[in-house]
Amino acid sequence: MSDISIYDDSQEAQFGDFVALLKPRVMSLVVFTALVGLLVAPVPVHPFVAFTAILFIALGGGASGALNMWYDADIDRIMKRTKARPIPAGKITEGEALGFGLALAGISCVMLALAANVFAGLFLAFTIFFYAVVYTIWLKRSTPQNIVIGGAAGAFPPMIGWAVATGGVSVESLAMFAIIFLWTPPHFWSLALFMKEDYSNAGVPMLTVTHGRKVTRKHILAYTLVLAPVAVGTAFTSIGGPIYLVTSLTMNALFIRGGYRIWRREEAAAEADGYRAEKAFFRFSLAYLFAHFTALLADSALKSLGIGGW
Repeated sequence: MSDISIYDDSQEAQFGDFVALLKPRVMSLVVFTALVGLLVAPVPVHPFVAFTAILFIALGGGASGALNMWYDADIDRIMKRTKARPIPAGKITEGEALGFGLALAGISCVMLALAANVFAGLFLAFTIFFYAVVYTIWLKRSTPQNIVIGGAAGAFPPMIGWAVATGGVSVESLAMFAIIFLWTPPHFWSLALFMKEDYSNAGVPMLTVTHGRKVTRKHILAYTLVLAPVAVGTAFTSIGGPIYLVTSLTMNALFIRGGYRIWRREEAAAEADGYRAEKAFFRFSLAYLFAHFTALLADSALKSLGIGGW
């Protein structure tokens, strides 16, 4: 991490700058999947406890984002996709981001432990540590498998939500983890296909940089094929149901088709059309994850009415 700073001390940081440090778009995914994990759990949770638990999980996710931006400030200044973030834009100092992130991490973990249970609080602390230290500080700049291993951090939220309700881990929470864990590489590698220069210029050993786009395309297809049976198989656990099964079969067929098309693409053709297929696959991957977790909620709602399940 570089100590070079371009902070502009002529202007004070605004509230929106600190919100941007939390990576609100990433946080929204954390909140949604954690909420699903909490709501589909077999143990009912009081609405106030559920609300406060999700609030503190969101703050924990935001803490991870702030700590990530603190450490990655040097490469964020180089990458086109990230140079407008608060630190490289000179709106917040690296020290402010570090202090903000650590404060949120401590508050969120302690309060989640008090509001729900100690296991959930410790699980949130481990997740923040995994994202900030294991992924951001260690893996991201050292191995092309950064997204594969580091993706676990983004897959923990539904398990934390489940832990809020049950105080532990189960096959069902592991299934939700596995869906996100296996979804993460094709999601981010499709982004890397059309953002390769950004990662290359910043010295981040993304798979596209170390092994090239052709190998990355093969890996994307491989992961979609591994992901499909795991995602569909979740339909036959206690949190699955007919709505989820139909949704998963449909979305995985489309996801595999997209991965196959990307695998078959010649680089010259992809570059000529501005990586349209890759960008479309990246956007669809977001809908893929949202659809799966929404379907889990739908089946859970039907079961609560006594008309769902197998």
